[in-house]
Order: sequence, then C-alpha cells, then structure tokens
Amino acid sequence: MATDADHPIPRFPAGFLWGVSTSAHQIEGAADERELSVWDAFTAEPGRVKDGSTAAVACDHYHRHREDVALLAGLGVNAYRFSVSWPRVRSGKGLDFYDRLVDDLCAAGVRPVPTLFHWDLPADLDWLDRDTAARFAEYVALVADRLGDRVTKWITLNEPAEHTLLGHALGVHAPGRHLLFDALPAAHHQLLAHGLAVRALRASGATDIGIANSHGPTWAASAEAADVEAADFYDVLLNRLFADPLLLGRYPEGIGELMPGDVEADLEVIAEPLDWYGVNYYAPTRVGAPQGAEIEFGGVTMPAELPFSVREIEGHPVTDFGWPVAPEGLTELLTGFRDRYGDRLPPVVITENGCSYPGVDDQERIAYLDGHLRALHRAVEAGVDVRGYFVWSLLDNFEWAEGYARRFGLVHVDFDTLERTPKASYRWYREVLRAQGPTA
Repeated sequence: MATDADHPIPRFPAGFLWGVSTSAHQIEGAADERELSVWDAFTAEPGRVKDGSTAAVACDHYHRHREDVALLAGLGVNAYRFSVSWPRVRSGKGLDFYDRLVDDLCAAGVRPVPTLFHWDLPADLDWLDRDTAARFAEYVALVADRLGDRVTKWITLNEPAEHTLLGHALGVHAPGRHLLFDALPAAHHQLLAHGLAVRALRASGATDIGIANSHGPTWAASAEAADVEAADFYDVLLNRLFADPLLLGRYPEGIGELMPGDVEADLEVIAEPLDWYGVNYYAPTRVGAPQGAEIEFGGVTMPAELPFSVREIEGHPVTDFGWPVAPEGLTELLTGFRDRYGDRLPPVVITENGCSYPGVDDQERIAYLDGHLRALHRAVEAGVDVRGYFVWSLLDNFEWAEGYARRFGLVHVDFDTLERTPKASYRWYREVLRAQGPTA
C-alpha cells in the first residue's frame, strides 16, 4: 500500500482534537500495585492467551509514564486518551498515579481524556449483576472529584459491544463466559452504568462527556434474502443495540423484552444526553446466512449455532490481524449514522482507529492511517460534525487474548528491555499534525 504523497491530508476544522489512545491494563503493568481484575483471572488460566503472556508488566507505563508523556509531546498531539484502572483506584494508591499523569500531561500541553472503564473490571464484580452499574457510578464520582479540576473531557465506557460479545457471549475474552444470547444482560448493565456515570459526572460539574463505542458498516454477503436478513441481525447486535438506546432512548425492535429489570425506567438513565459520541472504527464486516459450521474470523471462532456467519471481504488488503483495510467503510458508517439519527447524533469523535503490523519501518500502517484520515475528511465534507481523531495506539502493548503478538503502536516496545523506539508511522503522524497547523 502507498500513500498519495503529492496530496497532503486535507485540513480539518479549527479546534480539531488530534490524539492517540491507550488503555490501562494493556500498558501500565505494576500489577502488584492494584487489585485483581477479571483479566488477571482470565490470563492465569492456561490456553486463554495465545502466547501464554500476562499484562503484569506490559509496557511498565506505571513507572515510565514520564517517558511516554515525552513521546506524546514530541508527536505533537493535543489530546491523549488513556483509561483509569478501576482495580488500581480501589487499591487506594491509583488516584495518586493518575494525579501525576494528568499533571504531566497538562504541563506538556496535552489534553487528558480519560476512559473510566476499558474492560478491566475488578475481579469480584460481574456485569451480569445489576449492582455493578451502581458500584461503577460510585467509582466514577471518586475519580471525577480527584481529577475534575484538570480533566475537561470524559469517556464513560469503551466498547461495551466487544466486551459483551467476546467476554460474555463467545468466551474468548475475560471473564471467559460462553453465554451466547444469554449475555445480553451484561450489555444492558454496561449501558445502565454509562447512564449513571453521566449523571455522576454532571453532578461533579463535568460538561464534556461521551462514550467510545465500536461501530462498522455491515455488508451483506449477497442480495439473497437470507444473507440480507442475517446481515441486518448482525448490524442490530453490533451497532444498533448500543447506539439506539443512547441516542434514541429505545432498544431495536425485539431486543428490549430480552433485557432484565424495568427496561423503560433504565432507558431514561441510559439516554442521558451526551456532549459527543465516540466511534472506534477498524473495518466493515461482511455477513451472510449461517453455514452450519464453526468459522474462524479475526482470531475468533464463531459458533455454528449463531444466526449469521462472518465472511471474508474480497478485494481488500488485510492487516497483520487479518482485518480488511477498507477506509471507505468509515465514510459510509458516519454518513449512515448522520442519516439514521439526525439531530439526535451529537458531534462525533473517532476515539480509536488503527491497525496491527510488524516492524519499525511500518509503511503499511502509514498507508492505513492516510487512507482513513482521507475517508474521515470525506465524511466532514458530507456534513458530519466530526471533532477529533485518535490513533490506536501510542505504544505496542498487551493485545488481550493475542498477548504480545499484535503490534498496534506508533512506538515500538521491546518487551524484554521495555525500550521505546518511534516507528516511521510516528514520524509520519507528527508531520501530518504539523501540516494541519496549530492544534491548541
């Protein structure tokens, strides 16, 4: 893949947020200085992580965060999306660390954008239990009270769709449950936790609140009725199940009756108004009718009993993870959301976009990011109100059930020495930001 070097990335609107993203469990390490999470329990089980690794050390960001803040400053981003570890905060020492991190970010001129839950649930809690949503709101209030004088942009949850599907339905992520459609209460309780967190943040005085949901267009495998029906169902599960309650105050038809509790009352909480809507975009998905057999897709085994099957998207290059590279899907997704939700859709921020490729001279990553930034600009030209873009990720990290085999970082990490080496994509992104002009 090659970039169009003769045509710079188009200019984005003034005040645009340019950033990178990380998550606590994937980079912090220092596992002995926090409580256990569901991911600690999961990785302790043999065979759960493909290379047998854990995140006990990861990038050791907990002890080396000043080095990483210097990398952010050198990159020239004006925002950094990180996550706060709920287990670390519960240990009694975590807020001191995040105090230092936020202070150092502010001193470097980088806006801190914390995500309050990025999958590392404390090990004694369970999203199948409604009370976890209330516990989350209490934790959010503590974080807001400590950091709210310097943090002016907040994210409640990261990707409840993946956490539900991979962690509770298919069992390939923590907590490792294989519940299929009985996992739906975990989705509902995460959404309820989001709404309660928005209320807790508002009570603290916060005014710039969003969520980071993963979305992508669903492409039917063919025009045959069975394929179209299967694709529509998949789209409901991975897109509308999470966007509709937040933006419309209702579940897609037939879903609400499967949820626990007083759903109508809960939806009033879930649909608390947002200041912006975060989208994590990686690729579209091609979906057809079930084929009566297990299918391996993107490192995940899809059971035969699902009412759809995920198919290969032909004619597109793939990342090291096997995901198709289809920047046009980002434009399609955002314009489709604009058309579906109208004035109920607040301003959009791309809270994650990136790819896994090996090596330090990562020209394929440059081509990927170049193509997606151009696709994002086409959405802006089409009238979508986009306010920011965050690359996943600053650092190579612990990539969940893949361990350390997948490298998403703009910065290479040697996991033996923990030495950081900026990649070609780091230098490319720095030049993109310089060409965009002042980002303050």
